[in-house]
Amino acid sequence: MYLSLDYQSPETGGERKGGDAGAASAAQAVRLRQIEWKTAIRCALAVAAVAGFLLLVGIPVPLLRPASLLWIMSGSLITMGLYERRQPRAWMDASIGARIGLVGGLCLVVGLGAVAAVAGVTLRFGLHMMGGFDEAVAGLIEKVIQQSTTPFPPEAIQLAHSQEFRAGYILFVYTFFAVLLLVLSMLGGAFAGLMRTRRKTVA
Repeated sequence: MYLSLDYQSPETGGERKGGDAGAASAAQAVRLRQIEWKTAIRCALAVAAVAGFLLLVGIPVPLLRPASLLWIMSGSLITMGLYERRQPRAWMDASIGARIGLVGGLCLVVGLGAVAAVAGVTLRFGLHMMGGFDEAVAGLIEKVIQQSTTPFPPEAIQLAHSQEFRAGYILFVYTFFAVLLLVLSMLGGAFAGLMRTRRKTVA
């Protein structure tokens, strides 16, 4: 006695129903539209590591500073390129690109902040090479005081020349740079994702 093929399971030689094939295809499409975060984070960390290295090398070698700045500004595009190379079948659009770009920007902000902090502590307390920075900040403060129409109280001038003010100034500049970098990373990732979608649509 033999069962009809309609009653046999795929494991026993039966044919899959059209609904099962459609469900499998839909599930595969959903998986392709999801971000492979492990790959995306690895790509973002690799880009951030190179950016940190270029920033560190650019301190004693000023000629490398433009290359470091260019790499940092295009970090989200480089991250997207690495992600697409490792996940060529993954779906890409502006939303996915923006999220991957944001992750790349966060990795850049954290990595560059760590490198800048270590380099700053080493230069100030280890090598004693922060005199130029202190003079530049002091000159900026004096310029602001001279151009102000309202006289500053002596306590405010004394605070402006203190180490605490310099530390706060560095944190303010870095926070502004970090926010700007996150916005640029999101926009760059969204642009790269949109371009990928258009290329696939045209193809």
